[in-house]
Parts: sequence; structure tokens; C-alpha cells
Amino acid sequence: MSENNSIGIVAPQTAHFSEPLTLKSGAVLAQFNLVYETYGTLNADKSNAVLICHALSGTHHVAGKYSEQDKYPGWWDNLVGPGKPLDTNKFFVIGVNNLGGCHGSSGPVSINPATDKPWGSAFPIVTVEDWVNSQARLLDQLGITQLAAVIGGSLGGMQALQWTIAYPDRVRHALVIASAPNLTAQNIAFNEVARQAIITDPEFHGGDYYEHGVVPRRGLRIARMLGHITYLSDDAMGEKFGRKLKDDIKYGFNVEFEMESYLRYQGDKFAGEFDANTYLRMTRALDYYDPALAYGGDLSKALSQTQAKFLVLSFTSDWRFSPARSREIVKALLDNESTVSYAEVTAAHGHDAFLMPDKHYHAILRTYLSNIEVGGNHAK
Repeated sequence: MSENNSIGIVAPQTAHFSEPLTLKSGAVLAQFNLVYETYGTLNADKSNAVLICHALSGTHHVAGKYSEQDKYPGWWDNLVGPGKPLDTNKFFVIGVNNLGGCHGSSGPVSINPATDKPWGSAFPIVTVEDWVNSQARLLDQLGITQLAAVIGGSLGGMQALQWTIAYPDRVRHALVIASAPNLTAQNIAFNEVARQAIITDPEFHGGDYYEHGVVPRRGLRIARMLGHITYLSDDAMGEKFGRKLKDDIKYGFNVEFEMESYLRYQGDKFAGEFDANTYLRMTRALDYYDPALAYGGDLSKALSQTQAKFLVLSFTSDWRFSPARSREIVKALLDNESTVSYAEVTAAHGHDAFLMPDKHYHAILRTYLSNIEVGGNHAK
């Protein structure tokens, strides 16, 4: 089938959990909801399930459209669907909006059952470990005891890695794409600047801006603009925008360059769609993730119990999650004699390359995923 074959019209579902969830911080969520979507059909022995973990601003809406009028499909539609690299004729694919999100799962913008008001600043800090634990609860509810694969890019790749640590017997394959075992100091610094832009916005109100009927739009806009600079490579920005001017030079501080126009557009668009409190929590989860911390910084020890087979994939122009960081994961897995394939893809898009329909990249994913056996006693 064609790469352009869409999954078609899809609809989100909501799973409710009434059993308390203790978070890594020690906070307890008495109950919570997770919004998710599924694509394809779960087979008889439930051996063909694939979980997709989203990145910083991702959602459960991975593929397909909600109506024929939808302008854009799900964020990884180029990867997921009939005949695509993650083939829904073979796999049952699950996309989840993480805890703390702003697209239907329990988070700062959702209603706190204890107060009947939005959680706001009271919603606890969530971590990669918390997300994986809540995702495991969802799989329990769906009756899925083991995943054929867990896949994620960037922050999603950290979740895929954490799945193999926290639930080694529940994952057969892990695809860790454009990711890292922890953030560098520079990445933590970028996240802090983004958070400060939000927190110091006069409309932030300590995170309880819902009660004031306002949104810290300026701060969120700046945070997203900063993020976009780091997601693209210098070459990609140069090729797309260069030093092109919008018009004749005006000698002022309004938009003069095409690059400025693009950043402002992306910032405005994001500020109209995303919740600032969620952005703060997602970046903090990135900062905190470090599975080697409990093992004296030894990543090999942290990964010593994993049973999954791995595909680790990086992109040459990604300077935010550089190939060297992926190779740290590969080395730690090889230290444990794990089965791991590694690919470093030549691509100009920077960190965003994991979202692009690059032919070489997709061919690697297609080949790896086509070799995963499902059904009967042959699942491996």
C-alpha cells in the first residue's frame, strides 16, 4: 500500500482510574484519567500492541483525522497507518496523552475532583517514571500484558527506555529515537529559560491564571520560540529562511527577517493551543529523568535488567539530542550483552528530523518493525 495511505477517521477514548497512583515525588493522585487513541486491531493473543510515547508538546492524536475537514492529521501520521513503516495491518497502535497534559488527560487544566475547580498550580510534578507507570495501568485495563514494541522520539524515547527498566518482561522491542539517557547541562539551561519566560509573565499568577480568566501568552510564546530554535539545525534554518527579508528594511524592531516571522507565528500558534502549566511540567520531567542516578551514574547498571531488543536511532544534525547521547545508550546496552541495533541517519532537519518522512529513516524503521513477529507462540 501507499505511504500516503491514512488511517482514516479516528476518535479519542478516555480511561478512568480510581486506584490511587503514588508519584515519584511522593504526591498521590487519588484518581485520574488518560485520553488515548488506538489504530489497527488487537490480535487474538494480544501480542501485536505497540505503544507510542509522545514528546514535549505531543498528544494522543498520533495518526488519522477527526473529520474529513481536518486540515492536519495526527503528529506522526507519516509513520503510522496501513502499509506505512508502523503498519496498522499488522500492529495495534496506542497513543496516550500523558498525565499532566492539556489534551484531556488529568493535568493542571482539568478539574480537581476535590475542589471542582481546575487543578492549576496544585497539580503535582510528574516524571517519566510516573508516565510509564500510568501507561502500564492503561495496558492493564486493555488486557495487554506485553508490548510488541514501545516507540518514542526525544522525551518519548526516554519513556521507551524507562519502559524496559521498569517493566522488563512487558516489552519485547524498544525503539529509542533522537533521545538521551539524561539531559545535558545546556539542555537544562534551555528549559529553565523557557520556564522563566512563563513564570515571570504577569498573567501567570503563580500557575492559577485560570481563576483570573487570563493566559500567560507572552511567556509561553517566548518559550516556544526558544524551543523552535533548538529543534532546528543551523543548516535547516539557513536553507529555509537564510537572511531573507520580509520587505524593505524599516530600521525598527518589528518583523524584518523571514526567520523572525516564522518564530512569531510558531509562538503565537502554540500559545493559543497549549497550556503553560503543562509546558512547565513537561520540561521538568525532561530535566529530572536520569535512570543512572540511582546507580552512581552507571547507565550500564541501570539497564542491566532490561530484556527487550533495541533499535536506537539518531540524526547527524541533531545538536539538542546529539548522536553521542544515543551512543551512550548503545554502549550501556552492549555492556549488558543486550541485542541492539544502532543507526545514525544523515539528515538536515536537526532534532525535528524524527518527525519527518525521511526515506532512509523510514526504511530503517520499516525493516526493523517488519521483523517483529506477532501472533501464536512465535512472538519475539
